[in-house]
Amino acid sequence: MNISTENMADYIISSVQNPKVKKVVALQQKSSERRKDGLFVVEGQRELQHCIEAGFELDSVFFCPSLCGENIMDRDAFHCLCYEVTPPVYEKMAYRGSTEGVLAVVKTRKLQLEDLKLPDNPLVVVLESVEKPGNLGAVLRSADAASADAVIVCDPLTDVFNPNLIRSSIGAIFSVPCVACTSADCIRFLKERQIQILTAQLQDSHLYYDTDMRRATAIVMGTESTGLTDQWREAADSHIRIPMLGRLDSLNVSVSAAILLFEAVRQRQTK
Repeated sequence: MNISTENMADYIISSVQNPKVKKVVALQQKSSERRKDGLFVVEGQRELQHCIEAGFELDSVFFCPSLCGENIMDRDAFHCLCYEVTPPVYEKMAYRGSTEGVLAVVKTRKLQLEDLKLPDNPLVVVLESVEKPGNLGAVLRSADAASADAVIVCDPLTDVFNPNLIRSSIGAIFSVPCVACTSADCIRFLKERQIQILTAQLQDSHLYYDTDMRRATAIVMGTESTGLTDQWREAADSHIRIPMLGRLDSLNVSVSAAILLFEAVRQRQTK
């Protein structure tokens, strides 16, 4: 149920020099601030709704009535202080422009590998050293669409609460369990649970649609520039590739992930 923004604010902020505004800006811009404080920022009603449904605890909510319109989400779902801000203040805090005039500071909740509750026949995506948060966000969207059971980010070069990652995932960071760990820990985790490791690579590989993905499977991908490290190639149960028929020899990692995930979906639906 939506409610009117009237009388919603606990406080009104009109200065961009307000310490709370500066804190939001720091959380948006610096991963060190996010790690130090155990906080991150979510913008937009859709993303915030997914965040709340996933059980994350909100620290505070900021909304701009002239941008979010007459109604926003039910305040009863927030369980935190709400601040009304002016358009210049919201523009200062927001990482992106069109976010429906609402953002929240959220308490970090980091999953460990052991926290993953995988089914008997899981489908998992593993990314090694993916650098661009937008790519990781897009992979999470594909993982959500394919109903993958988890995304594991190994030796990450970006934190999973980067604002660009949250934006590009459109909230999938909250709907798909996402864990960051080392490659060594991930390999051990997969081996212990007898989840087959399929590494996406051009060398010494089989066509992806000739590979059985109906059993417990982890699809492993590296960066577009360097691919996977030797530890993953050596740990793999099979190497798979997407046929490249043009002059280029690689796809964006998020595109590759979507192709491979939905091949697994196809196989599992027709078994």
